[in-house]
Amino acid sequence: MNVTTAVRAWFTPAPDSEAARNIRKGKSPWADAIHLLWSFWILVGPIFDRFTWTWFWLTLASYPIFLALYAKCCVASQRQSLIYAMAIIVLSLVLLPWYASGLTYFCFGCVMFRTCRMSLRRYLSFLALVNALCLVEAWLVHYPWQAVIWMPITTFIVAMIVWVERTNDEKDAQLRLSHEEVRRLAATTERERIGRDLHDLLGHTLSLITLKLELSRKLFDRDSQAARRELEEAERVARHALAEVRAAVTGIRSTDLAAELASARLLLESSAVRLEYGSLPDSLPQEVERALALIIREAITNVHRHAAATEARVRFTHTTDRLDMQISDNGKGGLTELGNGVTGIGERVRAIGGSLQIDSPPKRGTRLSISVPLRGRSELPLSDALPMENHLAGSAA
Repeated sequence: MNVTTAVRAWFTPAPDSEAARNIRKGKSPWADAIHLLWSFWILVGPIFDRFTWTWFWLTLASYPIFLALYAKCCVASQRQSLIYAMAIIVLSLVLLPWYASGLTYFCFGCVMFRTCRMSLRRYLSFLALVNALCLVEAWLVHYPWQAVIWMPITTFIVAMIVWVERTNDEKDAQLRLSHEEVRRLAATTERERIGRDLHDLLGHTLSLITLKLELSRKLFDRDSQAARRELEEAERVARHALAEVRAAVTGIRSTDLAAELASARLLLESSAVRLEYGSLPDSLPQEVERALALIIREAITNVHRHAAATEARVRFTHTTDRLDMQISDNGKGGLTELGNGVTGIGERVRAIGGSLQIDSPPKRGTRLSISVPLRGRSELPLSDALPMENHLAGSAA
């Protein structure tokens, strides 16, 4: 039991390991094990040259060690993974005088440098150093130069490919964080603005109403007419405050739309697509605004993934009873099949009683035209407005 616990602890992914990164992406922690298929090259010697018992026993002894070191490269922290990558290279150099298949281990060790956090210059310096050691040893043990000259070429090509992929993954992660930060900041800013507006609107007004009511109470026994005038004045102030609150709620901007468009611009800029959008409509029903924000997200994602565009536009036309939104791009067009994205857009449009038209001629981009009716709505919910008005009416009576 102690041995099992120790082995499990030894292979537990560190927070900054490659396995932990795969888990955060929703993948299996052992997704990188697929690359072990390249260890098939260990069999090249026996298949194309000749089988020897020396090769068999060295493979039987070394391959489990190689697998353990490879696994530790995936689960160890970025600082410690360099040690295990170097251990794979040392294993290959130790075996090289008797075991030509050790060159496969050497290639894996070079590739596993990608699990370490280092600059490109340091990365290439490590590769140059270990490849120089490999070439020197191959020359000392009289390996044919044709058998080893491909090794530094292969490792440098693979290293550059892996480096670019790793850099792109990090940029994608930063972009996702930027999208979430834009949405969070937009929501926080709107909450702060609403708080300031309500404080400005109600702070002085409620204080004034309180003073009027106190004064009417003091005047009630001595001068009922003056008390009545104070109550009527408090009623007018309360009604005026109610109107101002309604106007403030009506004037709340479309926060979801603003955040979604800002996030869309960041996404498209990452693929060199310029996004333009006009002024946003004010005072939309909440369900309409949320639906339009999700439609924009789905449409912009399709532009990013499939359109091969250089420009995209979002335009709004707003009247008292209808909102028209157009999302267009200058990509390849030719949309003939409705995938999950476009189907989802259509379902969201229908859910808010709108209509969708798609114009996608080949090589002339795609245009989505969405028209949504705006139903009549009160600025405040009746459950909030009526009790306040009834209370004021009762006070006046």
